[in-house]
Amino acid sequence: MVDTRFHTSSGPILLRALLASLATPPLVDDSRLGSIIVTGVDELDRADETELALATRPAYRDALRDTSAGVVVVHPSLRDFVPRSALAIIDERAHELFVDLLEKLYPAGTRGAALSQFDEDGPDTLVESDVRLGENVVIGPNVEIGRNTVIGPNTVIGRGVTIGRNAVIGANVTVEYAHLGNNVVLHPGVRVGAEGFGWLSQGRANRKIPQLGRVIIQDGVEIGANTTIDRGALGDTVIGEGTKIDNLVQIGHNCRIGRRCLIAGTCGIGGSTIIGDHVLVGGGSGTVGHLTIGTGSVLSARCLVTKDVPAGQHVAGQPAQELRAWQRETAMLRRLSKRGLE
Repeated sequence: MVDTRFHTSSGPILLRALLASLATPPLVDDSRLGSIIVTGVDELDRADETELALATRPAYRDALRDTSAGVVVVHPSLRDFVPRSALAIIDERAHELFVDLLEKLYPAGTRGAALSQFDEDGPDTLVESDVRLGENVVIGPNVEIGRNTVIGPNTVIGRGVTIGRNAVIGANVTVEYAHLGNNVVLHPGVRVGAEGFGWLSQGRANRKIPQLGRVIIQDGVEIGANTTIDRGALGDTVIGEGTKIDNLVQIGHNCRIGRRCLIAGTCGIGGSTIIGDHVLVGGGSGTVGHLTIGTGSVLSARCLVTKDVPAGQHVAGQPAQELRAWQRETAMLRRLSKRGLE
C-alpha cells in the first residue's frame, strides 16, 4: 500500500464514486460496484481486498491469478485470469485508466507532494540523542533520526523519512520518500527517493506515471558519491543489507538489489531489475530493466545485460553472454580480422 507518510490519499471512497469522478468513466457490469470501498493501490502480489491493482501484460498472468486485490484494472487479453474475488475493470487503455485513478486517489501527485515536504504544521520530528547536524541541514516534518547519526552540511531530509542509528549522511545529500536502516553510509551528493522515470505514450504525449513508492535501504549499506536511487512507482526500490554501491551509479525505480552485493562505478541498473544476493557488477555495466540477475553471478565491466542471468554465472559483452562464450567469440573475431588484413 502507498505509504501515507509521504502521499496523502483521498480515500476511502466507494468504487462507484471513484469511477464516476473520471472524465470518461469505464463501463463496469458488476453488482459489487456500489459496495466496494477503495482505500488505495498496490502491486498485484501485495494488494488486499480494499485496494486497486493493475495487469496489462502476459508477464502478469501468474500474479493476477493469485492476487488478493479487490479491484483489478486489466487489459482485455487478461480477463480470463482475473480471480472471482476481484472486480475486473476491463479496458483497452488499462494503464492510462489506472493512472487516471491514481491521480484521483492521490491528488497531490508528485509535484504537490514536493510542496508539502517542509510544511511547518506537519507532525513533529523525532531526533534521538547524540545526533550531529552540520550547517544548513534541512529536516522536514515527521522525520525520525536514530542515535549517533551524523548528517553533513547542506543536506535535505524530506517529510516522513526515517534514518536508523549510527548512520553517516554526507554533505549535499537529498533523502526523500525513504526509510534507511542502521549503519548506513551515504557519501556526498547522493540522491535517494527521486521520482522514477515512468511515462505513458512514450515519445508522443509523455504522460507522467505517478511515482508513489519508496526506497528501502537496509542495514550496513554504503552508497558512493553522486549516486541516485529512484523510488518505486507503487512498490519499493530496495537495497539489501550490506550491499556497497560505488560513485555515479543510477538505480532505477522498483529495482530490488540483494544482500552483500558490490556494484562498481558508473553502472546503470534499469527499472524493475531484480538482483540476487552476493552479485558482483563491474564498472560501467548496465541492465535494460525488467529482468533477474541470479544470486552469486558476476557481471564483467562494461557489459550490457538484456536477458535474465542464471545464478552463479559470469557474463561479459554487449549483449552480455556467458564469459567463456564471449571470450571464444572475441578470439574468433580477432582471427578473422587479422586474416582480412593479410
